[in-house]
Amino acid sequence: MWYALILLFVIVVIATYVLTIKLALKEKKTKANQSEREKPQRREPALTANEQAMYNRLAQALPDLIVLAQVSFGALLNAKSQATRNTFDRKIADFVVCDRAFQVLTVVELDDSSHKGKEEQDASRDSLLTKAGYRVLRYPRIPDIDQVQRDLQR
Repeated sequence: MWYALILLFVIVVIATYVLTIKLALKEKKTKANQSEREKPQRREPALTANEQAMYNRLAQALPDLIVLAQVSFGALLNAKSQATRNTFDRKIADFVVCDRAFQVLTVVELDDSSHKGKEEQDASRDSLLTKAGYRVLRYPRIPDIDQVQRDLQR
């Protein structure tokens, strides 16, 4: 009986010790995760160097039109169901060319090296936009001014 009480006491002490260690580790992990989230993120330019060059080319080629960069598909498309919105709500169009009344004329995508192997995804994105009535132009590299003007006159 005496041994049973001592054994029970030892088991309770060990269990308490193990639980204390587990809780301390969990708290430490939680604090580490919180401090990671609280660190400020590094700043990034709004456009990559290629996107900046493309924006400037579009603006030069189309001085009477408005060129918008990094436009959310959510600003271009709408759907009644959340499930449908989920198919496009995180997608971004590289450039949108509008008239002075902000009516969209063309969506322009710059397919630089980051698009290699993503042709199927690009086709799916184009399909979403064209089904909604938008014209999509894709350029594998930055076109010259004459090319942009010809393409936008069509």
